[in-house]
Amino acid sequence: MNTPQPLQTLDVAKTLGLQEHPSRRRLRLFLIVFFVLAAAVAAFFVYRARTRAAGGPRYATQPATRGNLVETVSATGTLVPVNEVDVGSEVSGTIKTVEVDYNDRVTVGQVLVRIDTTKLAAQVLQAEAGLAAVRAKVLEAEATQQEAEAQLARLAHVRELSGGKVPSEFEFQAQQASVARAKAGLASAKADVVQAQAALDLTRSDMDKAVIHSPVNGVVLTRQIEPGQTVAASFSAPVLFTLAEDLAKLELQVDVDEADVGRVREGLEATFTVDAYPDRRFPATITQVRFGSKTTDGVVTYTTVLKVSNDDLSLRPGMTATAVITTRKAENALLVPIAALRFEPPQAPAAGATAVKKSVLSSLIPHPPRRETKQPGSAKNGKEPKVYVLLDGQLKTVPVTTGMSDGIQTEITGGALEPGMDVVTELLAAGK
Repeated sequence: MNTPQPLQTLDVAKTLGLQEHPSRRRLRLFLIVFFVLAAAVAAFFVYRARTRAAGGPRYATQPATRGNLVETVSATGTLVPVNEVDVGSEVSGTIKTVEVDYNDRVTVGQVLVRIDTTKLAAQVLQAEAGLAAVRAKVLEAEATQQEAEAQLARLAHVRELSGGKVPSEFEFQAQQASVARAKAGLASAKADVVQAQAALDLTRSDMDKAVIHSPVNGVVLTRQIEPGQTVAASFSAPVLFTLAEDLAKLELQVDVDEADVGRVREGLEATFTVDAYPDRRFPATITQVRFGSKTTDGVVTYTTVLKVSNDDLSLRPGMTATAVITTRKAENALLVPIAALRFEPPQAPAAGATAVKKSVLSSLIPHPPRRETKQPGSAKNGKEPKVYVLLDGQLKTVPVTTGMSDGIQTEITGGALEPGMDVVTELLAAGK
C-alpha cells in the first residue's frame, strides 16, 4: 500500500521545479547518449587517420651539394730498385776473401771478392810455355822454307847452265813441292802461335776475373758467399751479390685490375702507404703501364710502374705498398649519394589484382603468357639514371646525367636537379 506524500513536500518540489515531464526527461537522455556516441566516433576517426599517417611510407633523404670529387684506382705492389744488378763469377775456384758486406756502399771498380788463383796461375804459365813452343816452331818452319827455296834456286841455276839437261824434270818438280810444303809448315806454325796466344789471353782473363769488381755505384742488398766456399761456374754464373744502383730512386710495381686499367695512363699522380709507416703517404708518378697481362687465381691484372723518390732512404726494396692512383678530379661539382641513383620506390599492386578469382574452368584452360605491365620509372622502362625527390610528401622522378664517381658520391653533370634539393636514398618504413 502506497503512502501518500505530504502536501507540503509536493508544494516545495513544484515550487523549485524539481518535478519534470517524462517526455522532456527522455529527450534529455537521448541528447546525452547522442553526443557521447558522436564524440566516440570522432575520436575513432581521428585515431585511425593518425595511425594511417604514422604507418605511411617514410624515406631517408640527403641534400644534393656542391663539392670536389676525386676518382681513384687502388692497387697493391712491391717496391724495387730502379737498377738492380746480380754480381756473379765466371770462373770456378775457392773464395779467398770477401771485401764487402750487407748495406755497404760500393763504387764502380771496387773489389768485392777475390778467388784463389793458384790453379789459374799455373794455367797461365802452361799457356805461356805453349806459346813459346809454337813460336820456336815458327822459326824452324821459316828455316826449312829458306832451305827449300835455296835448293830450288840452285837446281834452277844448274838447269840453266846445262841447257835443261840437268837436273831432270822429276827432281826439279820434287824440289818445288818441298818449297810449297815448307811454306805450308810456316803458315801452320804461325796459326799455332795465334791459337796459343788466344789460350794464354783466355787464361789471363780468367786470372783477372778471379778478382770480382763492382759494376755500378750502389748498395749491397744481398751477400751469398763466404770465404773458403767453392764456386762452381760450369754451366751458369752463380750469384754472389745483389747490388742496388741508387736507393734514392725506387720503382713501385703494382698490379692494376683489368676493370680499372682503362682509366690508368702514364703521368697520373698517385700516393701509397707501406706497413712500416701507416700514417705517412708517399707521392709517386706513373711512368709505364705494361701491355702484358698476368693471371693469378683467375684474376687478370696489368703491371703498372710508378716512380718513387726516396731521398731520406726510409723506403726499402721489397716493401709491400698499397697505391691510390688519382684518375680524374672534379671541382665544385653537383654531388649526390650513390644510393640515391640506386633507389627504386616499391611498386604498388595493380588495382583489383587481389580481387580477381580464377574459376575452376579458367584454371584448366591454358592461356597465353600474361604480358607484364611496366611501371613508370622502373628499371625495365630504361636504364637512364634518375633520382627521386619529395614534393608535398610525394615522390617525383628527376632524370639526371651522371659523371664520375668515387664509390660514395656521384657527379651530376646534367638534368633538373639543383643544389639543396633533398634526394631519396632509402625507404625507412612502409604503411600497411
